[in-house]
Amino acid sequence: MESVTLDGLDRRLIHALQLDGRLPFSRIAAAVGVPERTVARRYHRLRSRLALRVVGLVDGRRTGMLDWVVRVRCAPEAVETLAVLLARREDTSWIAPLVGGTELTCMIRTPPPGDDGRRPFFEQLARTAGVREVGAACVLRPVAGVGGWAGRMDALGEAEQRLLLPPRPAPAEAVPVLSPADSALLRALSQDGRADLGRLASATGCSESTVRRRIGQLRDSGVLAFEVEIDPALFGYPIEALLWLDVPPAGLGAVAEALAGHQQVAFAALTTGPSSVFVMVECRSVSGLHAYVTDELAALHGITRIESAVTQRRTKRAGPLPAPLAEKRAGAPSGRAAAQ
Repeated sequence: MESVTLDGLDRRLIHALQLDGRLPFSRIAAAVGVPERTVARRYHRLRSRLALRVVGLVDGRRTGMLDWVVRVRCAPEAVETLAVLLARREDTSWIAPLVGGTELTCMIRTPPPGDDGRRPFFEQLARTAGVREVGAACVLRPVAGVGGWAGRMDALGEAEQRLLLPPRPAPAEAVPVLSPADSALLRALSQDGRADLGRLASATGCSESTVRRRIGQLRDSGVLAFEVEIDPALFGYPIEALLWLDVPPAGLGAVAEALAGHQQVAFAALTTGPSSVFVMVECRSVSGLHAYVTDELAALHGITRIESAVTQRRTKRAGPLPAPLAEKRAGAPSGRAAAQ
């Protein structure tokens, strides 16, 4: 990736896209007071340098799927190969080898447990060459970061945000049945959340008016949302850490509410497993991480134990790998395929 530095306009653009990933450039331009061509040029510059991407995400809870936080301990020589193999899968996200060289974490989406005639994903993963231990915690409820990391959402004032983001209805109780055309639409949006209607119509075999209407329906039902993928280091937060918190049931509500208000928290969820809360934090330095743990987390009543690990890098974020990165990583050392 080419070296990228964000200025004030870049940050306002990113904030606007996190509010609504499909906002027209004309509307963003009107809100921030610059020509539309300037906004479009900034977006395409960041995207062409692989610094920024808008992706469409499906809420697994609304479609009957389960999300898992997975920890894989493996031989040092297997970490990179395993990360690449997992990154090629459509059902994985947020893949990160951890500093130390013998562990990686990721999120995986699966159907509910059941006998479908196939070997379960986790069993396949455990049998992969070099893998020594697999731990999986089911995400029970996200409690922070679902609408975007707060650290990249402070560039627009309240008046600008009101211009850009009209109130959206609360998700409907009824979830629409997804058709093959819907699946094709969601797959295309996961590659590029800002793909134009013509491209989406070609991908789905539907008319542009049908695609526009269906995007609105899927968003209103809570099935579809949009996420901005960008490296927190560009905002001055180069240290990313994963935290596993032990919290007794009586303290979960208060801890979850507090995490939702912490600037450093990019994502947090209540989970199954030995630790009841999983947290992803972004910090400006190791000393900043230390201060967060010893000051803000230590001040929360109910946390009895904290385990932490620093990520080495992101092999994959929320959406499928962009084509240039996929081609680059396809040249990584080959190994026995993981969980295929």
